[in-house]
Amino acid sequence: MTDMTDCPDYLEEYIYYLRDIKNRSEHTIESYYIDLRLFLRFLKLDKLHDDSDTIADIPYDTVAKVTLKDVYAYLSFSAKEQGNNEKTRARKVSSIKGFYNALCGGKIVSYRLDRNPVQNLEKPKLKKSQPKYLGLDDSKRLVEQMDTEDPFYKRDFCILMLFLNCGMRLSELVGLNVNDIDFKDRTVRVLGKGNKERILHLNEGCARAVTDYLEVRGETDEKALFLSKRKKRIGNRRVEQIVDNAITRIGMDGRGLSTHKLRHTAATLMYQYGNVDPMVLKEILGHASVSTTEIYTHLTNDNVRTALDANPMSGERSK
Repeated sequence: MTDMTDCPDYLEEYIYYLRDIKNRSEHTIESYYIDLRLFLRFLKLDKLHDDSDTIADIPYDTVAKVTLKDVYAYLSFSAKEQGNNEKTRARKVSSIKGFYNALCGGKIVSYRLDRNPVQNLEKPKLKKSQPKYLGLDDSKRLVEQMDTEDPFYKRDFCILMLFLNCGMRLSELVGLNVNDIDFKDRTVRVLGKGNKERILHLNEGCARAVTDYLEVRGETDEKALFLSKRKKRIGNRRVEQIVDNAITRIGMDGRGLSTHKLRHTAATLMYQYGNVDPMVLKEILGHASVSTTEIYTHLTNDNVRTALDANPMSGERSK
């Protein structure tokens, strides 16, 4: 839960709007709050000549009088003084625009603006780059060269298989519960961004990996699918370590690979070997827009089940 002890009323109300009305995830809310907090601290220094860290005492009038020039000055400060790249500044633009759009649209009931100072604010142009991912041979090596003597081998193998076949986000995988798995229909229920649910088909390799893991998971009241050594839900950092260790084991550390890059790998393998329609891949990955998905594919085909079954990682099995 976002800590709002040092938060002016108008920003606190916006955070409640994001959480209760827009149903944004806590991770997204935290990112918005951090961005807006930095923006308010800049305004406090620039307009009020006060360099104290707190933002709770910044009057609404200061926010209401912001101009487009002020925002450009902040973005310039972010680039020159904080070393923010285009992607980070683009995210800050989104946070600021979302805040002022809510003020002007009457979403923040106690506060309202008649003019939108950021209506014509554009995001910094981003350099187009292809996502990093593992090829098929390296993906197979990643799971085939795991340490089978490790007591958590079955769990870690299952984690990698879900990343490489289903393209889950880290938060989605960590948030899985045992009852999200339907072995009869061979599906898994995933809770994605904005608390949006999607149902993914488990291909043969994933279904087998989950079954093998559950046989050694042990009895516990914990509902989480993946457990830590202490029989509690596994944490994000531990999963990142599992992936890092597997990548190091095949000699590919230091190349910027991560849990998110395994998501890119799954999407790329489905594109290359599954002849997947962009709209199908969009549904599998849980993208809000197909434009996000188009970095992977320009092909056309039929349905999600076919796409996931076609993933060549499906044939991998634990030892």
